[in-house]
Amino acid sequence: MEFTIEKKELLIGLHRVQGIVERRTAMPILANVLIEAKKGQLVLTATDLEVGIRGSYPAVVVKEGSLTVPARNLYDIIRETPEGKISFRKKENFWVEITSGKALFNIVGLSSEDYPAIPNYKDKKFFEVEPQDLQEMISKTIFSVSSDETRYHLNGVFFEKPKKAGDMVRMVATDGHRLSVVNKHMEFSKELSFTRGVIIPRKGLSELKKLLEEGEGKYQIGFDTSNVIIKKEKAVLFIRLIEGEYPDYEQVIPPASKKKIVLNREKFLGALKRISLLSNERSKAIKLTAKENILEISTSNPEVGEAKEEVEISYSGPLIEVGFNAKYFIDILNAMDGDQVTIELNDKLSPGVMKAVGDDNYVCVVMPMRI
Repeated sequence: MEFTIEKKELLIGLHRVQGIVERRTAMPILANVLIEAKKGQLVLTATDLEVGIRGSYPAVVVKEGSLTVPARNLYDIIRETPEGKISFRKKENFWVEITSGKALFNIVGLSSEDYPAIPNYKDKKFFEVEPQDLQEMISKTIFSVSSDETRYHLNGVFFEKPKKAGDMVRMVATDGHRLSVVNKHMEFSKELSFTRGVIIPRKGLSELKKLLEEGEGKYQIGFDTSNVIIKKEKAVLFIRLIEGEYPDYEQVIPPASKKKIVLNREKFLGALKRISLLSNERSKAIKLTAKENILEISTSNPEVGEAKEEVEISYSGPLIEVGFNAKYFIDILNAMDGDQVTIELNDKLSPGVMKAVGDDNYVCVVMPMRI
């Protein structure tokens, strides 16, 4: 194997694989990137058996061939090389020689024969998708995904086509303490034939978000029984779906409450950040006290101190006092659009429901805390 490639092209490919390869693994080859030189293209592949990516990049191929090399080491080397062409030559025992200007590197790799195969996507049906729409849906849900490995079915975002929703698709995430639900109109939803939704794991969504953030180019999405596959020109991302039944999340969303608080999103967010500085490091517990046109945000921590701040609101109902985890509200407010938000509360034992004013397509539910 021998080829030459421009640094900027190689760096794009190596950057894409960094979040996928496993740093510590019982299978050393999963820390490597598969390099294949063929027909004027360099093909880079990485997988951790759950998420994988393959991309093709223009190169001058002198001799076709393949091998795998440590992805992180190669990325670090290429980042520090000067702009211009970089040459690769495979040597004996899976060593590879890398030349850039007057710099010469020799690194050891592994045989490509042992590298895991990626799913076949040639005969799958793909739908064009707007990257901004998909990126927005991920940003509004991924923070609510559970990290509790004993509840594996909650370790991802539930993606479905709601019944009688026309061209609407939905993403849902929950960790048992909070719930995020976002709906979006997407043309391809009319052609989806889901009998039920699918669960897309957090890591896969994080890698998809990175690919979407590249912006330029046409994006397509496809599904089979085990994977969601996203294509962007000559790059293909594979995400293995999580098996299992997603809980009936709609039961968690309480009916509309008459006790509705309307307030400025930025002012509420700023106050939460300030007051939570003195909250318990683990629980991030704060108390919300709503009275006529005033919301008091307070916390008391015997080890550090106490703090409170008042924010102007639109509210004329009875006094409400309820405890929440400040971080949950901060995450939601950071993801939410619009200047004004509403919080619906019933009592200190009932969940709080948050929406942006005038937008029913993004709903977040937060469970209360005892304070």
